[in-house]
Order: sequence, then structure tokens, then C-alpha cells
Amino acid sequence: MAATIPASPATLQPCKKNVSGSMLIRSPPRPWRRRLPQHVVIVDASSSSRGPKAATGGRLETSTDAAAVAGEDGDVIRRLQNGPDVRGVALEGENGRAVDLTPLAVEVIAESFGEWLREELQQLESGRDGGEVRVSVGRDPRLSGARLGAALFAGLARAGCSVFDVGLATTPACFMSTKLPRFSYDASIMMTASHLPYTRNGLKFFMKRGGLTSGEVEGVCDRAARKYVARKMGLGGGRGMPPVVMRVDLMSAYAQHLRNIIKERVAHPTHYDTPLKGFKVIVNAGNGCGGFFTWDVLEKLGADTTGSLHLEPDGKFPHHMPNPEDTTAMSLTRDAVLDHGADLGVVFDTDVDRSGVVDATGAAINGDRLIALMSAIVLDEHPGTTVVTDARTSDGLTRFIQARGGHHCLYRVGYRNVIDKGVQLNADGVETHLMMETTGHGALKENNFLDDGTPSYVHIHTYIRHLLGVLIAYITSNLTRFTNVDLLYYILYIC
Repeated sequence: MAATIPASPATLQPCKKNVSGSMLIRSPPRPWRRRLPQHVVIVDASSSSRGPKAATGGRLETSTDAAAVAGEDGDVIRRLQNGPDVRGVALEGENGRAVDLTPLAVEVIAESFGEWLREELQQLESGRDGGEVRVSVGRDPRLSGARLGAALFAGLARAGCSVFDVGLATTPACFMSTKLPRFSYDASIMMTASHLPYTRNGLKFFMKRGGLTSGEVEGVCDRAARKYVARKMGLGGGRGMPPVVMRVDLMSAYAQHLRNIIKERVAHPTHYDTPLKGFKVIVNAGNGCGGFFTWDVLEKLGADTTGSLHLEPDGKFPHHMPNPEDTTAMSLTRDAVLDHGADLGVVFDTDVDRSGVVDATGAAINGDRLIALMSAIVLDEHPGTTVVTDARTSDGLTRFIQARGGHHCLYRVGYRNVIDKGVQLNADGVETHLMMETTGHGALKENNFLDDGTPSYVHIHTYIRHLLGVLIAYITSNLTRFTNVDLLYYILYIC
């Protein structure tokens, strides 16, 4: 039992303009290579934050036959890589799928990430050698989260990292824990499998510059595969002192951050602190992590959220998968919007880095339609800008963007590819303010570049921020030159 002290880019190809003014790129999809946890001591974050020293593991020496077996064991870890993330089966119950995201697998991946992070920071910050490396860890409500979380803590501690447990959190919040002044961690890991079944789980990795690339995660997994083989053979990884984990309240600070953004953007002349007063919003969190947005953001800003659905976290997701592309989720949200006369309905995925929207008439705005809505808003703010999407979007979306004076760059599938392409275009002098995939993942430029001109990865949280700030402000305050009716007409009929 845990002792607890109560708390206080793949190579990117250039987009070329075609005769119609849109930018087209067609690229073949890139194939991706595919002990039980120690006890945990949890203390308040106000106590000493000096982390434990990194431990060293034993060397692995095998015969030729044993090496073949070792290679197979190492592939168990490599197959967990899913582009820039790690994902696997964490609980029994899937036909034909064995559990592969085990506590041991998570521990060696976390340890390898911690070691890689320390090396990376030493390269980025000359003269930094042996200093404290601070990593926050959040998770969604999946049933496997607590057990795998203990292994994650142990692996990070073994790598010499100071560990900060933020508990149930969202992916954008975890990323922002590297940015918000009260926290400013060196890195963050979010444990989630997004919209996948409750039997799955995974890891998303972030530094201050953004998410790790697929190549970087591949390197972490290669290192972890070697450790995994050694541990399976009983070499290295002996049980040491329990890791010390600091428990911190990130989500309250993140909710305050979002409230401030919305208040500033709406800037209501008569009730600044409650700019959403008189506005009715239905939130469908799907029993994931999105419920906080209802009571800690919308309601505190004055919105009426009566009729919102599945707000309490439940790791078995009993009603439907938290997924904006799930037909049940969208249908239930549509019904709730109509039943309660709401102005807007929002469907979040499990870790709240994607969303779908239902308008007051019950019409779903997701996929191309959501990109069209975001494009209209961004093009009004930044005339002539380029919008990057994945190549699955429709010709109707291209016509929609061009009709508003914008340029459309279609790039390879994968939200990280789309975002990285936008970063590259900006670095090349092509103004690109919106990058968005049909799944709902997206980002905006919004001054997220470093002073030295080297682009940082666009903030993952920016999409949620902009959707729920600018979009709400747009609908309630008519901040753009388009009317609701005109914009929705184009969204619903031209795409």
C-alpha cells in the first residue's frame, strides 16, 4: 500500500500552389514502427522538490539464442509506439488482444523518457548538468490508471526526475503545466488512450516546446526495449527507495486560465466577469475528463449548463465512447440541445483535446464543418492566411476557404503532421494561422513562436481555448462581420 502524507516531424514536403489558389500536397502515409510498481510516497508540493538521484541498471550479455528471444521481448515495447504517442491494451477483455501495456512496460518507458529528457535539457540549456528535472503526470479516469500511474512514477524517479502528480487532468492542461507560471515543469506526461475503449491506455509526452515527435518517441521506446529485456532477465531494476511524488492541483489553475482568456476576449461591457450570462450550453463529457469545463469554466462565467451529459468521470465510459465522431455521442447531445433550447452543444473526447459542436438547430458541426467555422473566424482576423488540413478534407472546404480569400494547404494524414506543416510554413514566411485535422485536433499560431525565430510546437490547448473563447464570443457578441445565419448556411450546405 502506498504511504501517503496528506497534501496541502517526419521530413515535411512543401505545399505547392495549384491553379485554383489552394495548396495541394499528396504524400503516402508514413508507417510507424511499431515487477510490479514500487510503493509511492505522496507529499504536498510545498515540501522539498529535490528529486532522487538516478539509479543505474546492469548490463545485458546474452548468447546468440538468447539474443533472439531478447529481440522478441524488446519488440513488445516497440509495438506500443503509435506515432508520437504510446498506446496499448492495459486490461483483459478484448477478444484476440493480450495485455501489453503492463506496469513493467510503463516503468521502463517512463525511465527511458526521464533519461532522454535530462540529456535533451542539457543540450538545450548549456551548462545544465545534474540539476533538478521536474515532470508532471496526469491521467484520464480509465480503470488501469492508478496501477500504471504507480509504475510511471517509479520509472521517472529511477531516472532522477522530481515527479508531480496532477491527478485527473486533460491533455491541454498537462501541456500547459509546462507553461503556467505557478508550475513551469520541464515536461509532462498524460496517461490516456483518447477515444479508444476503456481496456486501452497510453502515454502522451510534452516539453515546453510542445509534444515529442514520432522520431523522438521511437528513440525513447528503443531505449525502453533494452531495459525491458534486461528486467525480464532479472538484470538491473532492483527495488530501491519508494519514489517521492508531489501532489499538486493543476486543474483549478488551468480552469482559471481559461476563464481569464474568455473574459478578456469577450470583454462584455456590463458584466465582464460573467460574459456568458444568458447563454445556454450543453456539455457532453462522455464520462471522461471534460466535466470540469462545465462547473469550473462555463458556469462560473454565467452560462446555464442545465441538461449537460455524463459529466462525472467513469473509467468504463458506460454511456458511449467520449468521441466527437461517435454517432451516439452526437445524437444524445443534439437531443439535449433541442430539449433544453440551448444555444450550443459541445462533445469532448476523453482527454479534452478534441471536440465536436452542435448548433442551436441540432445540426452537427464537426469534421469539415468545424474546420470551416474555425477558418471563417481566423480569416476574419487574419485575411489571406493559409489553413493547413489533412488530405481527407473535401473540395467544398477548399472552395469555402478560397471564397474568403484564404489559401488551403492539404497535407498528409495525422494531426502532428498537420501541425508541424503549419509551423514549417510560418518559418518559411507563409502566414499560417490555423492547422486542423478532420478528427478535430488542431492548433493556431497565436504568437506561439520563440523569440529567436525557431518555432515551438503549436500549443495543443490553443484549439480548445479558441473554440470555447472566440466561438462563444462570436455567437453571443457578433464579434465578426459574418452573421450566424450566413456562416451556418455555408457550413451546412457548401461542404
